[in-house]
Parts: sequence; structure tokens; C-alpha cells
Amino acid sequence: VDLSLPQTFSLSQNFPNPFNPSTVISFQLPVSSAVLLKVYDVLGDEVVTVVDEYKPAGIYNEQFTMNNLSSGIYFYQLKAGDYLETKKMILMK
Repeated sequence: VDLSLPQTFSLSQNFPNPFNPSTVISFQLPVSSAVLLKVYDVLGDEVVTVVDEYKPAGIYNEQFTMNNLSSGIYFYQLKAGDYLETKKMILMK
């Protein structure tokens, strides 16, 4: 067992939160996986795809900017293999 690699899938709370206009979303993969990280508005409409690629096991910090969106609550969702998790973030301008 390689102790330097994560043992579980996980999605962390974005930081900073609330944010304007940039934030970082961290996640970890215990195995190589196709990764889909998307942001949705409160109506469930897709706002942006942050990550859509195959990634090796490891820890990732994805920074992105939401310039042209209005203040409010957004949700970000990580899909990797069978893992699925959604968290809430707040854009405050």
C-alpha cells in the first residue's frame, strides 16, 4: 500500500467560501479515474465544467473563476468512478 496516495475518494469544501470571483476546489482520488467536476446553479442548470478528464490517483486543487455570474448559491459536484458528491458554495460580489 502506497501511503502517499489517498485511501478514499473525497471532495473538500471550496476555499475561500464565500468567494469573489475565484475559489479552489480540492478533491482526492485513491485510484485513477475519469473525473467530472461541474458547477450548477440553484435551479440545477450546469454553469461550468471545471474538470472533465482522466486523472491518476492523487490529490488535486482546482482553481477557477466565476466572473460573469450573479451572486448567490451554487453547487459543485464531483463524479469519479462510482463516487458522487455534491457541496454548496456561495458567490458574493
